[in-house]
Parts: sequence; structure tokens; C-alpha cells
Amino acid sequence: MPCPICDKDSHADYSPFCSRRCADVDLGKWLTGSYRVPTDEPAEPEPDETTLPIN
Repeated sequence: MPCPICDKDSHADYSPFCSRRCADVDLGKWLTGSYRVPTDEPAEPEPDETTLPIN
């Protein structure tokens, strides 16, 4: 099975990736929002100063 990032052969230690680097690239894409799970729900607005609780 090829690595989903670079298409090299996958390695058992990093399956389904070929290396730690490709696994980290994939994780980075999830963390930055490059990958998204489709949904019908509207996006939640970013909180601003008017929606934050006052202490």
C-alpha cells in the first residue's frame, strides 16, 4: 500500500505512511484545518470580546 503523502511504499512502523516525516505532515494538515470532515452544520463563529464571559 503506498504512503498517502508521497506514494512511496508504506512501512509497518508508520503504517499507512512510509516514515515519521510523512506521518507528521499528515498530522499537521489535520491540526491546521487542511483536512476537514464534511458536515451540513453551519460553522461556529469565532468568539469575540462581546461573547466572552466577564469575570
